Amino acid sequence: MIRSMTGYGRAEVVGERIVVSVEARSLNHRHLDVALKLPRSLAGLELEARRLLQGQIQRGRLDVSVGVKPLAEGGSALKVDAALARRYIDQALALSDALGLDAEPTVEWVLERPGVVTLGEPEAVAPEAGWPVLAEALARAMEDLVARREAEGEALAKDLTALYDALAAEVERMTQRVPAALAQRAQRVRERINALLGEHPVDEGRLIMEAAVWAEKTDISEELARLKAHLGQFAGLLREGGPVGRTLDFLVQEMNREVNTVASKANDLELSQLALASKGHLEKIREQVQNVE
Repeated sequence: MIRSMTGYGRAEVVGERIVVSVEARSLNHRHLDVALKLPRSLAGLELEARRLLQGQIQRGRLDVSVGVKPLAEGGSALKVDAALARRYIDQALALSDALGLDAEPTVEWVLERPGVVTLGEPEAVAPEAGWPVLAEALARAMEDLVARREAEGEALAKDLTALYDALAAEVERMTQRVPAALAQRAQRVRERINALLGEHPVDEGRLIMEAAVWAEKTDISEELARLKAHLGQFAGLLREGGPVGRTLDFLVQEMNREVNTVASKANDLELSQLALASKGHLEKIREQVQNVE
């Protein structure tokens, strides 16, 4: 099964002291590019976390955000800024005196002032305690993300198969058209030579030689053979699945090159139209392949 490069995954795991939540998003990218955002308390586990993430997907831009909070029974990182609280009280008392009011700030009022009470990050967690929780959360989030990439990849495979069938049909029509196109071109050459020579005798041997040289320049049998070979590889990769996006992209470029050559060499209106239709299918295939891992 092929995978899309876009997806989203989320997970939350409760440990003995902390709760770790993970959000992972992936987008199209030529290579694997991992952006990992860890809280300071888990910063020492970045290397292990990156290794785990890089083992899950082969290609795409992966953005992973990790959050951590302490369990209630494990204590919280509650902080009170006493100096800031004192400044609030001093300003409140000064304003009360200036206005001639007989009022003093209460503890409740002080605690409600911005910045007086903050909930900071939990203290750094020892690797042996933090890694199992983080690893499980990352693995679950990536499992969710990969499942979504596979679901989208299934839809991509259907679209690509339909486009492949349309392109293969155009190539088969070109193959069937070649003998008639060759005969038609040979007849046109003969008619032109006869028109130029008039009643003068025609050297059949020379005529055959010139026609052979001309036919060699306009022969597209090799291009069609390579096109069919590339189409066979393309179909095989769709069936095989896995991280085949780069190879599919390369095959599309090669097929596009062959179709361009057919279009430039084919001195036949029907072949030119078939080549133009093939280019249209290839462009749609190329756009879809950009989404494949």
